[in-house]
This record gives sequence, C-alpha cells and structure tokens, in this order.
Amino acid sequence: MTVPTRGIMQSLTAPVDGGELAVTRWPGDGPPVIALHGITANSLAFAAVAEALPDADFYAPDLRGRAASAALPGPYGLTAHVRDILALLDHLGRQQAVLLGHSMGAFVAALAAARHPERFPRVVLVDGGLGFPAPTGTTIDELLQAVIGPAMDRLSMTFEDREAYLEFFRAHPALAPHWGPQVAAYVDRDLTGRSPELRSSCVLDAVRADGADVLSDPETLAAIHQPHVHGALLWAERGLLDEPQALYDPGRIAAAALDPDRMPARCIGDTNHYSILFPPAADEVATAVRASTHTSSRW
Repeated sequence: MTVPTRGIMQSLTAPVDGGELAVTRWPGDGPPVIALHGITANSLAFAAVAEALPDADFYAPDLRGRAASAALPGPYGLTAHVRDILALLDHLGRQQAVLLGHSMGAFVAALAAARHPERFPRVVLVDGGLGFPAPTGTTIDELLQAVIGPAMDRLSMTFEDREAYLEFFRAHPALAPHWGPQVAAYVDRDLTGRSPELRSSCVLDAVRADGADVLSDPETLAAIHQPHVHGALLWAERGLLDEPQALYDPGRIAAAALDPDRMPARCIGDTNHYSILFPPAADEVATAVRASTHTSSRW
C-alpha cells in the first residue's frame, strides 16, 4: 500500500472583487478541500489538519480583511466571503469542494452550502456554524465583546517587537500548552506594521461586519438547518480561553434539534476552541473531512 505524502506548502492568489485573495495550499492528488478560518484568524490555523490529510488538495484562504488578504476592500460580511470562495473554486477550475470551517468560518461554510449546494455538497463545521438568536437590546459591539472579547481586545493592541507579540501568545491559556512551530507560524502570519507599533492585520470593520452576520443575520443562523446542507458538526469541550464553559454544550446542541442523519454533532474531548485544530484533535477533524470527500464523484 502506498501512503500519500503531502506536497510542499504553497502560496497563491485568486482574483476576487477588489483584488486578489491570498490562499495557502497544501497540494495533494485527492479531492479539493477549502478551509475557512475564524473571525480573527488566518489560513495557517489549518496547518495540522492539512498535514493530516495528505490525500486531499487542501486550500485555506486568508479571508477578506485578514492577514495577506487584509487589503481587500469592503463591503465585508459573510456574503462577501461566500462570493470569494466561489471565485476561488472557479479559479481552480473545480466543480465542487468540501468546505471545512472553524468558528466564524463554519458559518461561512454553512451559508455557502445553503446557497450553493451544487458546489459545496458537504461541510465539516468545527466549533461554529450553529448559532442562536442574540438577546434583544444588545449592540453588535457588546455581543462581540461577550463572545470573543479577548480576540477583539487584541485588535487594538500594539507590540514593541515581534518577540513581544509572540510572548503575548505564548502566555495565552488556550495556546500555551500547544505552542510549537505551527502555532507560532499561525500567530505570526497575523502580525503587521513596524516596530514599535506592530499590530494585528485584522481589519476592524471586517470583523464587525462578519460578527454582525454570525450573531444576528437570519439567513446565516438558519443555514445549518437547511435540508440540503449535509455534513458534520464537531465541537470543543472548552472555550476560547480554555475555560470550562464552551461555545456549545450538550444542552445547546440538543436544543438546536439538528437532524442526526444530515448533520451529526460530536464533542471532541479535551479540546478548547483553538486546540480542536491542533494535534491530536486535528486527526479527528481530518477523519470527518475525509469521510465527506468520499460522498461524491464530481470533485
């Protein structure tokens, strides 16, 4: 039996509205997978999952308003991301792809599959994609602060040098136990500017627009419930700061009443919101993606 080997990581771009979408590719001979990162993340969040899928042709864009795609202009929001990944798929000359989404990217994946099931027949949603109506009387900024407060706070921080920036992340409770070259490369990709005012590359207007859709847009919240959206939901046992209260729990999953045949949901134990993409949990995510690529012959 020949074991597939992962090709060398590549950087490429795809033409989209307003410019070029930056994409990281882990080349392979198998079906295409497009991976969509979280609201303040970037393409290298998926490095471990890509390495666990040497049989897939794996593409992870820096979404509009982040990292190497930070210069792409608005309008922002999840509809813009759906257009961008359709443009990427067309640029690749592929009819279909499995979508893998983490956090906010899972909501983009579900929305894309709901709107274009012929292009995205299967999705793997990781600690995201399942939303709940926001409490009345709260603003988007209040909701974002409540859900992703530490990540939002980072967008207004500056760092004297690269080492100070990396030290900040080495102390992050969700990342510290998993620190290594892949995690360091992931956080480093977000850094921009010049010393002594290095900062995150994330465009605040993009984060706010995307967050508004995730938290309050009816079509986005309904996407995972559409009967033609098929895949799997994997959720982390702990939260964004490795705290016991996670984004999802058995009660919230049960209340969502997902169809277990169409969208089975499973907790990956001993993970937080970020480490669910790191080894060893990355192997479980890869297994779910691999199962999804075996359901169609049109890749």
